[in-house]
Amino acid sequence: MGAWFFDVMMTADDDDGMARHAIHIQQSLARLGANTLAVDASAENVGVASRHAAADPGLLAALAFRHASAEVLVQEAKRFDIVCSMEVVEHVDNPAAFLRSCAELVKPGGHLFLSTIARTPLSYLLTIVAAEKVFRLVEPGTHTFSKFVNPEELVGFFAKPLAQGACPWISRTYSHGLPTRTEAEVRGIVYVPWRGDWVLAPRATTPWSTQANYLFWVRRPKDDV
Repeated sequence: MGAWFFDVMMTADDDDGMARHAIHIQQSLARLGANTLAVDASAENVGVASRHAAADPGLLAALAFRHASAEVLVQEAKRFDIVCSMEVVEHVDNPAAFLRSCAELVKPGGHLFLSTIARTPLSYLLTIVAAEKVFRLVEPGTHTFSKFVNPEELVGFFAKPLAQGACPWISRTYSHGLPTRTEAEVRGIVYVPWRGDWVLAPRATTPWSTQANYLFWVRRPKDDV
């Protein structure tokens, strides 16, 4: 199996829900046999993840950590079979540049996975009003509503060439502007409070289930070199 690049945005509090899920995903990939590189622009977050991984010495051979950014890694020669960027794009100032950096790190034929938040009234209610102001699940000010990214914006981004002479990663869309599942897919993820966990919404519920948190997958064409 080739190398994996795993780019995670975690809060400084290692008890935060998203931080715990990010750490869980990193360790799960390593246990499945992937050579996993966990990257974060925050040295404190890298330290939190490293301490969690140190509790399981069996992970050390397959899981590495690095304090860096996707933009820094692009300057290096290494490319990856799978790039995952979880809960990051809605925090960056230039999402188009960030997405291009993530895409450039993917080998031809490889996969890019994103998780982010749609810019809708429902997401504002859930992430800013409920999570930040009412229940204080995350620090107030963590999210900026104007930076949230709608699924159709991601689909549209990858439906255009990412560089001069390159081919689009998404060649066509169908009903509700959704791409063919051989090229990309959008799936909602829903928090179930009585379980204290997130669940993947059924495909049949798209697009209404992508009105808040959602996952986005797209594959780089094999002939895009």
